[in-house]
Amino acid sequence: MDFTLSFSVFRKKDMNKLSKKQILTQIILVVGLFLTWRFFDFLIVFLSPKFIPYLGEFPYLRQLILFGNRFFSHFGNFDGIHYLLIAKNGYSQYEQAFFPLFPLLIRYLTPLFGNELTSGIIISNLSLFAGIFLLKDSLSLKKTCFICVVVFLLSYPTSFFFGVVYTEGLFFLLIASTLYFLKKKRYLISGLFAILASLTRLAGVFLAIPIFFHLLEEYQISKIKFREFLPNIKNYLLTAPFIGLGAYCYYLYRTTGDPLYFLTSQPAFGANRSTHLIFLPQVYWRYFKIFVTAAHNFPYYISIVEFVFFNFVLIVLVLDLVKIIRHGKINLARLGLNLFSFANLLLPSLTGTFSSIPRYSLMSLSIFLYISEIESKWIKMLILAVFIIFHAILLGFFSQGYFVS
Repeated sequence: MDFTLSFSVFRKKDMNKLSKKQILTQIILVVGLFLTWRFFDFLIVFLSPKFIPYLGEFPYLRQLILFGNRFFSHFGNFDGIHYLLIAKNGYSQYEQAFFPLFPLLIRYLTPLFGNELTSGIIISNLSLFAGIFLLKDSLSLKKTCFICVVVFLLSYPTSFFFGVVYTEGLFFLLIASTLYFLKKKRYLISGLFAILASLTRLAGVFLAIPIFFHLLEEYQISKIKFREFLPNIKNYLLTAPFIGLGAYCYYLYRTTGDPLYFLTSQPAFGANRSTHLIFLPQVYWRYFKIFVTAAHNFPYYISIVEFVFFNFVLIVLVLDLVKIIRHGKINLARLGLNLFSFANLLLPSLTGTFSSIPRYSLMSLSIFLYISEIESKWIKMLILAVFIIFHAILLGFFSQGYFVS
């Protein structure tokens, strides 16, 4: 795949004004990128045992193999086995930390795909593929190169989580669908996808941010009085992201007596998460102490990776926000996406750790928009090379039973 072409094609034209030939070229490029990404990840998983010894600390390996053959079981490591067990048996103790939509889809589609593992992998991959095309039309910013965004999204060091039995692929599709139908002013459908997003991940509630800025833009365009604007049915769209979370909280209250059990059960999974709020300066202090005092083992280096990821994404989002504000007339849709990306990044840190930030940052989509708009081709090529190298390393360790995010 010629990434240089990907950086240059379509830069000078608005995505909405592309000819049929150019649209077809885009589709072919996206399909090619997607298949290249799949082949690259399968190759890494195939080769990893030759270079990385299996850690042996992943406690569910025997159970995981029962869901499929040994090769594909690599795609259900860590959180994946919990989604598979929930899909097969329902919730057991502490598994309420995992939101319900993804395992429900696995359960109901398993008769179609043969087993839960295959079902989860197919759902994740098809969700990402569909979400990419919806994202194309939901963004449609004049200076944004759609192909560049796809290249950086798929090459991101933790993008392999899009294709394993994790919620990343599905959650990406639901975000893209919410934004797509929001832009098309199909508010009922957009609200439905926002509800589903918050039934998939807690961060789904932050879709209220881009929804708010879209409605604000509509208010400015229509130039009607605010008191006349409020009774409009589309304004209730703001509540949609909270309905899914509220429904899950009600379920938890009825079954466990604790509507926030998805949060209070987190410490059972050993990620050093706190059930009360820890603010960012305290988290930085914790990591500085780790760097100074902890033994230089594998978790130590993963802590460095988490710290670097968090600060890299934070800096890019700040630069993107400054760019939006300095632009003169603020693009409210772009601002809403930026603030959603900030919220998505900062939410996990409130538990006192940057654990899993490399994975969670995948949904801070503004970073891919900002990087794709960098003028220098050489800077973009350097970023791409770093992304691919770390992608191969992290996936290799993940497939061999090492927790990387």
